[in-house]
Amino acid sequence: MAAVAAAGAAAFLIADGGSGSGSGGAGPRPLTSDEAGRLALTRFLNYQARGRAVTVTVPGTGGTLTVTGSVDYRRKAGYGVVHGTGRDKSSDGLIQWTPASVRVLPMADAPAQAPASPPRSGWYERPLLSAGSTLDTSLSIALGLGGDRPDNAQLLSQNGASWQGREQLDGRRVDVMTGPSSPGHSGTAGTVRYWLGSDGTMYRVRVSVRSQPEPVVIDFDTHKYVPVEPAPGTATTPAK
Repeated sequence: MAAVAAAGAAAFLIADGGSGSGSGGAGPRPLTSDEAGRLALTRFLNYQARGRAVTVTVPGTGGTLTVTGSVDYRRKAGYGVVHGTGRDKSSDGLIQWTPASVRVLPMADAPAQAPASPPRSGWYERPLLSAGSTLDTSLSIALGLGGDRPDNAQLLSQNGASWQGREQLDGRRVDVMTGPSSPGHSGTAGTVRYWLGSDGTMYRVRVSVRSQPEPVVIDFDTHKYVPVEPAPGTATTPAK
C-alpha cells in the first residue's frame, strides 16, 4: 500500500517515526482484522467517491507550498491553486497534474480557491518529475491515494502495517495507522501514516520524504469538492 500511495516516489520515502498529537490507546500494535480491513478499503473508497477535496502541504527549505484543490481518482488528475508561505510568490498560481505531466499558470495574486473552469490560456506544461522535486513527489502521492479495488488486508498485516492510536481530527474520531513495507523495500513499514474514520474513510495522510525534515501532509474534505475539469490541451486517463 505504501508503494501505491507513493505512486512512483518510493525513492524519496523514509520511515516516519513521529507520532501524531493527541494519540490515545496502547499503540503501536499490530492491526486487528477490522482495522486491516479498513486500511485495505480506504483507497478504494476514494475511487468510489470519484474524487475528493484535498489540501496538500509541501515542505521545503525555502518555505512551505500549499496546494488547495481536488483530485479525480477515476481520471487520475488533480487541479488546484498553489500558495507559498515563508517564501516569495513566484510559485503561486493554478496547477493541474496527471501521472505524467504538470501544468502551471503563474498568478501574482492567486485566489483562495481555484476557479471551477480553468482559464483557457497562460498555462506552462512540463513532465512530472519522478526525482528531485518534493512538489512533484507530493502530487504523485496524492494521485496514488485512490485505487479501483481494495488492497489485500492480510498482506497489509503481514508486512508491518500497525495501529498507532486514536485522535480527534476536525471534530472526527479517527484511528491512526501506518502502512506496510513497500514491495522490495524491507524496513519501510510506517513510512505512510493514515488517519481513518470508522468506515475506512481517509481524512489525512502523512508521508516523510528523504530530502525534507518535515513530512508531506494531505488533508481531505477541507473544502467543497469541485470536479476536475481539464485545462485546454490536458490529457487525462478516461474514467472507468
